[in-house]
Amino acid sequence: MVVQKFGGTSVADADAILRLVDIVGRTHARDRRGPAVVVSAMSGATDMLLGLAEKAAAGQTSEALAAVAQLRARHDDAARVLAPNDDALRAILGEECARLAAVVQALSVIRDVSPRTLDVVAAIGELLSSRIVAAALNHAGVAADWVDARLAVVTNDEHTRAVPRMPETMSAMRATAGASLERGRIPVVGGFVGATLDGHTTTLGRGGSDYSGALVGAGIEASEIQIWTDVDGMLTADPRIVENPLLVPRLSFAEAAELAYFGAKVLHPSTILPAVERDIPVRILNSRRPDGPGTSITAHEAADARPVTALAGKKGLTVIDVTSSRMLMAYGFLRQVFEVFERFRTAVDVVTTSEVSVSVTVDDTRQLEGIREALSALGDVRVEPGMALVCAVGDRLREEPEIGARVVTLLEEVPLRMISQAASRRNITVILRQDDLSRAMQRLHEELFG
Repeated sequence: MVVQKFGGTSVADADAILRLVDIVGRTHARDRRGPAVVVSAMSGATDMLLGLAEKAAAGQTSEALAAVAQLRARHDDAARVLAPNDDALRAILGEECARLAAVVQALSVIRDVSPRTLDVVAAIGELLSSRIVAAALNHAGVAADWVDARLAVVTNDEHTRAVPRMPETMSAMRATAGASLERGRIPVVGGFVGATLDGHTTTLGRGGSDYSGALVGAGIEASEIQIWTDVDGMLTADPRIVENPLLVPRLSFAEAAELAYFGAKVLHPSTILPAVERDIPVRILNSRRPDGPGTSITAHEAADARPVTALAGKKGLTVIDVTSSRMLMAYGFLRQVFEVFERFRTAVDVVTTSEVSVSVTVDDTRQLEGIREALSALGDVRVEPGMALVCAVGDRLREEPEIGARVVTLLEEVPLRMISQAASRRNITVILRQDDLSRAMQRLHEELFG
């Protein structure tokens, strides 16, 4: 039994959902026990929802309501093609959009969007798309149930980036998606969405639909989690940055986690966690070319792996330097620095230290001013935005340490801000100016994979 998670481009419109129906139908014909299906919002829908919430809070009520009408029309158009004459479906879509319009009206009066309200708005995209997909499957003769993700994924109350409560979620998943499978029907769950124990809607953060797919896989004890997207699998580099990257046929969970964390767009980092814990293979596939081999991600490294499996790049970083003579031969300094980031709930990507300074990178700058002020009590603080990282990842880097030196040598003409190698010796990461990212990745790719 497999879980098939379809991303936003794979449910973008009626044509994309028809391809989804064909993929799911063929899988169901091979194994009547499944699959379980998880879907993202239609591509661009979440951005539109977040944008209309912002407009409503700014008092731009008519613009926000126009966006609601546009969203409804887009989903209605798909529903008419995929489930013609399904009046119940269109009534449900209308009710969801009417509730959204009511929220817009309230926000235009309050002039503020709380994280809890933002989750209610952002969740609409997956609730709508999952309704349509379930109806499309039933219309095509594939028995399916819509599963309310708010009843299947139980989270804490950290709105906009909620964390699943795993025991409760596993129990809820068995009672919802698992129950559908036991009846011989295909459960369709909206990704990215959950709810607290007391029923308040939450979201898992951007990219959280992949995490939802892994949660469903863990909950129903799937044999494989398939991530259906618009690329053939994991590539040796981002094709938007590097020309002609290669398909990576196999990689380990550890490599995938490193690549995802450091910017690979195909996977959300949290996707790996439930799969690793239960040793469930993950496969990345292209919904436009469903017969392709894709990329298989397993617990064990590939026997024929290259020294470097792939490159990852990440823009939008900010470097924070803290310099203090008190750091020299002092203990407890680093603890104090990282306590600041913990207090402001801001994750750190890369760390380097010297005798009297510590440098870190962050990609979440929402609490930057508070962090800067708190760190100023420890030493001189310098903040440098507009930075990026390039990360070379491979399990075999541990066995061939000269690769790290080669990476740095290949970038001798690019000013490097920081250089770091993880304790696992599975990656080497360099921080550089954002403007130099494309040139650096192209150079490395040509030499390491050319």
